[in-house]
Amino acid sequence: MNQRIFITGASGCIGQYIAEALIQQTNHELFLLVRDPAKLAIDCEARPGITVLRSDLHQIDRFSSLLKTIDTAILTAAAWGGVQETFDINVAKTTRLIELLDPDRCRQVLYFSTASLLGRDNRLLEQAGQIGTDYIKSKYICYRQLWRMAIAPRITMLYPTLVFGGDGHKPYSHLSGGLADVTKWINLIRCFRADGSFHFLHAQDIAEVVRHLVEHPPAPEESRQIVLGNPRLTVDEAIAQVCHYLHKRIYFRLPLSPQLMNLFIALFRIQMAPWDRFCLSYRHFTYPDPVNPATFGLQSYCPTLADLLKVSGIPDR
Repeated sequence: MNQRIFITGASGCIGQYIAEALIQQTNHELFLLVRDPAKLAIDCEARPGITVLRSDLHQIDRFSSLLKTIDTAILTAAAWGGVQETFDINVAKTTRLIELLDPDRCRQVLYFSTASLLGRDNRLLEQAGQIGTDYIKSKYICYRQLWRMAIAPRITMLYPTLVFGGDGHKPYSHLSGGLADVTKWINLIRCFRADGSFHFLHAQDIAEVVRHLVEHPPAPEESRQIVLGNPRLTVDEAIAQVCHYLHKRIYFRLPLSPQLMNLFIALFRIQMAPWDRFCLSYRHFTYPDPVNPATFGLQSYCPTLADLLKVSGIPDR
């Protein structure tokens, strides 16, 4: 059955991958909310049924009639800077959009949050609401509000871990822009070992998961809280994989203890916010059962760091 799908943040990194996947692999009718259509690098005339709405969440009430007809809403838009803007967009305007949906018609809301809200048991991490950045705090507050809404049973919460993506056409994620720096410093990085672990996922793999969820929403007995990521990777494993890709040998590795890191911080007078210090001590941002395309028997685009480095254009010298 063809659906009417409303997508916010369609010109962002994740949003463009999602829109492109839905354009190329489905016949759903798409409504793309973008502030500047010129930033769209995808072909919005590839087929009928694609409407670009030039606006933003500040004017979401303009689309109240349209939103009553929507079957699936995919909410990727977010504000990252400026206290007032961050809380207005990420909380007030996002919840307003969801209020405008018809709970009797809308099959699913795919809402993008952040894995920083969750502890290792996938439960809400209280420190995120207490000392998180403005962005994290806004997502924490929105999380609390969404579960009190009439449409709450149809909200699928998506928690991306470390997101990579972007190319010469699509915008880069925050992390992808720094990949070249990692390879630049690998000769120094390979000399240390550190206690920590994480997940990552490429935006194209996120788009494939979203496309699957559009067609197959979670069943009533399934969890609607989904952490997006490849399997857990330790920092030491990540360094070893990058070195293998770049043909760099590891001769020795010094333990980078918390005491040594604190010494570096003091020595170089590095300013750290409370959330940064918490992350430094927490170290293992990992979650049980992260979801990626392979979870649903689909082909993953970047399941390994080597794949990520290759698609990012970093030569394996």
